[in-house]
Amino acid sequence: MVGPDSPSVPDAGAHLAHLRFLVVGMGVAGTSAAAALDEIGAAYVTVDGSGGGQHRDVTELDLGDFDVVMASAGYAPHSPDLVACREAGLPIWSEMEFAWRVRAVDAPWVLVTGTNGKTTTTQMVGAIAAAGGIDVVVCGNMGIPVITAARRPHGLLAVEIASLQLHFTHTVSPVAAVCLNADADHVDWHGSVDAYHADKARVYQHVRVACVYPAADPVVEQMVREADVIDGARAIGISTGAPTVSELGVVAPYLVDRAFTDQRHHTGIELAELGDLAHLVAGQVPAYLVTNALSAAALVRAVGVEPQAVRAGLASFTLDAHRTALVRHLDDVTYVDDSKATNAHAASAAFGAHGPHSVVWIAGGLAKGQDFDDLIHHIRQRLRAVVLVGVDPEPLASSLREHAAEIPVVRIAPGETVMADAVAAARKLAQAGDTVLLSPACASMDQFRNYADRGEAFARCVRSL
Repeated sequence: MVGPDSPSVPDAGAHLAHLRFLVVGMGVAGTSAAAALDEIGAAYVTVDGSGGGQHRDVTELDLGDFDVVMASAGYAPHSPDLVACREAGLPIWSEMEFAWRVRAVDAPWVLVTGTNGKTTTTQMVGAIAAAGGIDVVVCGNMGIPVITAARRPHGLLAVEIASLQLHFTHTVSPVAAVCLNADADHVDWHGSVDAYHADKARVYQHVRVACVYPAADPVVEQMVREADVIDGARAIGISTGAPTVSELGVVAPYLVDRAFTDQRHHTGIELAELGDLAHLVAGQVPAYLVTNALSAAALVRAVGVEPQAVRAGLASFTLDAHRTALVRHLDDVTYVDDSKATNAHAASAAFGAHGPHSVVWIAGGLAKGQDFDDLIHHIRQRLRAVVLVGVDPEPLASSLREHAAEIPVVRIAPGETVMADAVAAARKLAQAGDTVLLSPACASMDQFRNYADRGEAFARCVRSL
């Protein structure tokens, strides 16, 4: 059996060549793992319930023939295949754990997790690091697969990592890490909110330099306090107000660093201005975007990037598609694609700048075990009407009946024209000055390939009006 530790100096996975691997799940992670194992020369067998692997499930195998399992995030810990692997005494590695063990270069990693804001923050890290002259690769849940990135020469890996990937991550030792927030999400995968938080907290394990966290969030702050870090690692707070010692924050109009400077007990360093983010949104820069920028700045400062690179990187940065993206103005109605809002916390953020009774909300999809009561409480005064598109709309419909019964709700039947029907219904409900907002608060796979497919369908339908 393989031990828990990997070599302190990467050897591109050569120390694993004698092991027999079981790769569970043949999506991006499993395919990348198989390619790496081919390069290493290690023996492996693949399993995928959809038929994409050599076997459909582990019942077809003698688990005593294997030394270690690489599990894709699509397989929850309680899935029969992984339960059987654990009962057989096999160590289970996530995609991230596998990437760390087979890395070819000892380039620093910075990890970004959180219920929301992961992609934006990780991409900001990439933009700032590149402006600072670092050969950075943005990888993980978007962009290049982390296994592929870890096996190529780069100066820095900016890794977006989800709670599903943290669960089976054991030895990764990043230079810096951040958990941006920890609202309830993927409860069906984790089993409970507490288990979800416990997996999020793993992002801070073995951090070498900086545990970055939102200073106003006691849940995440406790994660930092309890983390088993490398001696010398510091807690670095992120504030949307004036920063105290060992924090980054805002002294309007400046983003200020009072953490990565020898003068932090007396003063801070100007990194950028709020105006450097103004091109990303219409109107006032929202607090969540400021937090993302400051978190990214803290991560790159932890690897030694100079202050001037922060401003240059943020000024050139552009938001990912499907995150509060303007699609069109038509008949004095604004159409916005926020398909990337796959949970209640993300959808809530999209309502921040809208006035009373000004939003026709297109919502619904896979609820993932979420409770929507708090979301409806938060946004109901901004709603004019709701259009529900999920195959099972009841979780959202129940919360709307309970907490916003006065708001009109139109349900759209599942089918090939679901998005066209939803956009048509929203157009009829909207009045001059309103916004039609696709911010589903749910995952997309009940009717679409992914959130991008859903957002693109919305944009096509809007542009065809």
